[in-house]
Amino acid sequence: MCLVLVRLIKGPTLYDRVLAVNSFGTHTVLLIGIMGFLNGRPDFLDIALLYALINFVGTIAILKFFRYRAIGDTMWTPTEPSNEDHN
Repeated sequence: MCLVLVRLIKGPTLYDRVLAVNSFGTHTVLLIGIMGFLNGRPDFLDIALLYALINFVGTIAILKFFRYRAIGDTMWTPTEPSNEDHN
């Protein structure tokens, strides 16, 4: 996890940093799952699965934001008026 943090800080590109955040989240999920198994607490696995889902959705949202500069839907506007608009 320390090497992933180094990649997060050094970069050099944005996508390296996003990959480092995703990898850190995956390592955290594994750590929570292993700690739950070793301590005999099966409810930790539920927490790990929830954290994995949040990690996945967050990564997709970050990548979508940096590609389209918007998180939500954008309004589509036609470039040419259709024939129905002239009637």
